[in-house]
Amino acid sequence: MSTSSATFRSLVLPKEHGSWSLAFEPVVLGLLVAATPAGFALAASVGAGFFVRRPLKLALTLTADEPRRAAARWAAIFSVVALGALGAAAMLGSAWALWPLLLCVPFGAIFLWFDLRNEMREAEAELAGSAAFALVPAAFVTLAGGSAPVALGLAALMLARSIPTVLTVRCYLRLAKQLPTQPFAAAAIAVATVAALAPLALNGLVPAAGLVLVALLAVRTLVFVSPWRPAWTAKQVGMLEGAIGVGFLTALTFAYRLGNAAF
Repeated sequence: MSTSSATFRSLVLPKEHGSWSLAFEPVVLGLLVAATPAGFALAASVGAGFFVRRPLKLALTLTADEPRRAAARWAAIFSVVALGALGAAAMLGSAWALWPLLLCVPFGAIFLWFDLRNEMREAEAELAGSAAFALVPAAFVTLAGGSAPVALGLAALMLARSIPTVLTVRCYLRLAKQLPTQPFAAAAIAVATVAALAPLALNGLVPAAGLVLVALLAVRTLVFVSPWRPAWTAKQVGMLEGAIGVGFLTALTFAYRLGNAAF
């Protein structure tokens, strides 16, 4: 491996493998359900923004001059790409249509606060980061001309995928390590997401298939936090969640496409 590629890997690529799925699943969902030229520009902006985090943090925290300057350069490059692509999304679509991104800001700020304190693995940080990305699909819908209720319905489905997943995986891994955790809370929130989505499905704001998928995710949670949970490694759990993510995105895409969503 060359020095430049090693430097890129150490200064830019996030080390938290789960963050890739939680960040890019919402982007892929937005493109699959409501693809537009403006949406592709937004996807590029979100992707570049994802890669800003690690070099920005290193630029603010490293003490050695050379790696700190290199991290700052990468942070600047990805920041320019993210802002440029966001501007392109506004020009290709409408700046007003990007209003759902305002909902992401407070959650992103909370995550950044924890991240700069080296506490990104805290539950609050992971939940805030997941929520920030899960709300992004709403902007793909509004850029495609969809209504606010439909846009927020898609974001609600992504939140119902992301938030319980974070709590479930955290709880499962802590149970495996015999660390203090709250399995009842993880199970209760998983069940609550199903109850919260039911009125949206009944009113046609999300497809009925979406409610079924979230219910299946709740069953997954109940199994994973129960005494009868499988004895899997963290890698096996990660592979399962990756497969679940692919299935979730595929099924939702068909549900929206076959349902002739109004966008």
